[in-house]
Formats: sequence, C-alpha cells, structure tokens
Amino acid sequence: MRKLFRFSQLGLLVLLAIFTMGSADTAVRYNDLGHKMMCVCGCGQILIECNHLGCPDSDGELAELRTALSQGKGDTEILEAFQAKYGPTVLAAPMLTKFNIIAWVVPPLVLLLGIGGTIALVRKWRLRTVAMPAASNVRGFDRIRDQIRKETEL
Repeated sequence: MRKLFRFSQLGLLVLLAIFTMGSADTAVRYNDLGHKMMCVCGCGQILIECNHLGCPDSDGELAELRTALSQGKGDTEILEAFQAKYGPTVLAAPMLTKFNIIAWVVPPLVLLLGIGGTIALVRKWRLRTVAMPAASNVRGFDRIRDQIRKETEL
C-alpha cells in the first residue's frame, strides 16, 4: 500500500512538471494572452491577429501587453488591467466572475429542468388510466350501441 502511495505521488509530481513547463515562457504567455483579448479599434479581431492596415490601437495594446509581461504580472492581473482600461469588450471571452458563472450556468440548467419537467409530465399523462364505463345491465345494449354508431357514423 505504501509503494502505491509513493508511486501516485511521483506520478502527480511528473504531471505537475509537465503542465507547468511552458508557463514561465514569456513568448507562450504573450501568445496566449494576445489570443484572449480583442483589438479595441472596432475591427472585431483577436488582438494578436489584428491585421488591418493602419490599425491605431493594436500596436499600443501589444506594447502594453509586453510591458505587463516584462514586469512579471500574472495572467489574471493583466486581463483585469486591460478590462479596467478598455472595458469588458476587450476580452475575447468574459472572465469567470460570480455573475458570469451564473449567466453561463443558469440558462442550460433551466433548459434541462424544462426538458425533465416535460418528460415527467408526459410520463404522468401516459400512465393515467382511462375510466371505462361499467357494463350495462340493459338487455340488447350492444345492439343499441352498434345502431347508434352506425347512424352517427362514429
């Protein structure tokens, strides 16, 4: 049991080393953050991919991003600073704040609850038994019923 525990610790350590290998590389972080932001000039392109001629904003934003990375700021801190300066539209995808999480979770949850409620309602309707009339004690009832159906074409 102890060997298994040591082996799992070693595996976890190796996984952590693999996942953190590129996190300190500034070029990788620059590319990653550049793809998480939009150019604010109104072209609607990702910041690092803004390619229209004479863009007045992309060079300044990219310089700010390089400066923030050289100062050693974290990704979240950089994204929050850009959002504070340029507004929430500078982010390609909204940051996960309390409101944003609710805005992303509630609509699918309501949809699933609606589907579940509809399924439950349909099952309840299908399982409902139809009351059948009691057998009549009138002589010739079947003959009279057949005649009524024939005359009303039902």
